[in-house]
Amino acid sequence: MDAPAPPPPPPPVPPPSPLDPRPPSPLTEVADERLSRRGLRLLLKRDDLVHPALPGNKFRKLRPNLAAALEQGHDTLLTFGGAYSNHLRAVAAAGRLLGLRTVGVVRGEELAGRDLNPSLARAAADGMELDFTDRATYRRKDSPEVLAALLARHGRAYVLPEGGSNAAAVRGCEELGRELRGAADVVAVACGTGGTLAGLAAGLEGTEAVGFPVLRGDFLDAEVLRLQQAAYGGRRGHWRLEPRFHHGGFARSTPELAGFAADFADRHGLTPEPVYVAKMLHGVLTLAGEGAFPPGTRIAAVITG
Repeated sequence: MDAPAPPPPPPPVPPPSPLDPRPPSPLTEVADERLSRRGLRLLLKRDDLVHPALPGNKFRKLRPNLAAALEQGHDTLLTFGGAYSNHLRAVAAAGRLLGLRTVGVVRGEELAGRDLNPSLARAAADGMELDFTDRATYRRKDSPEVLAALLARHGRAYVLPEGGSNAAAVRGCEELGRELRGAADVVAVACGTGGTLAGLAAGLEGTEAVGFPVLRGDFLDAEVLRLQQAAYGGRRGHWRLEPRFHHGGFARSTPELAGFAADFADRHGLTPEPVYVAKMLHGVLTLAGEGAFPPGTRIAAVITG
């Protein structure tokens, strides 16, 4: 009698994808006497450690969009940003990891031909094609006419909005809120386009989320609500904005902010990223000093990058 045939070998295990779920980012308590003397606790949600190339909210916002782009058969990502956009850098890195072509439409035609700053140089090094656009056209970037012209110039592409904030990105950031449920009484996050706050608040459910805008203007409240409407059909979670801490606007600073960031680094061994994180932390400490939080409050500050 013939021996039974050996079983077939198991199928090869595919390599891990850059889009694979990541474990929750660390939540670390830091001792700061400016808070402890008021009965407050500060926890840092180290979302800057969630992915080596796409830290923090960039990974959470891009992951569902990248999955959609691949499912739809796209080989090109096209997106928008200013000269110092972290979003452009993240999209370029994602394209390199996934083998996708990337195009970044950069605000400011006058930048063409100049030496690239570190942000744009990093994006270009990761293979992003930079399309410098005059500011008037950039303001109309979401219009059908401008989008059609861009796609005619660069070919079929999956289009990501400036900052990466759309309904899919909001739902991706909801996971951040779920990770923080029950761990804090208030969660603070810096805001650019509002997508992270919109998803964070939805994931937190009853816990309050406080957003610290890094741009001047009063448009963000309506934008967060618009994003939640697109993602969930209406307002979700308990959130509010603290607009006093932009220090002059996007990528701007003040001596007060620079001094705060240096002091925070000396105290805690973490140098706050200056465009977003330092402004949020400065806002948290200022509000605490003003008595905005009752004793016993656990404040989680999201370190987005």
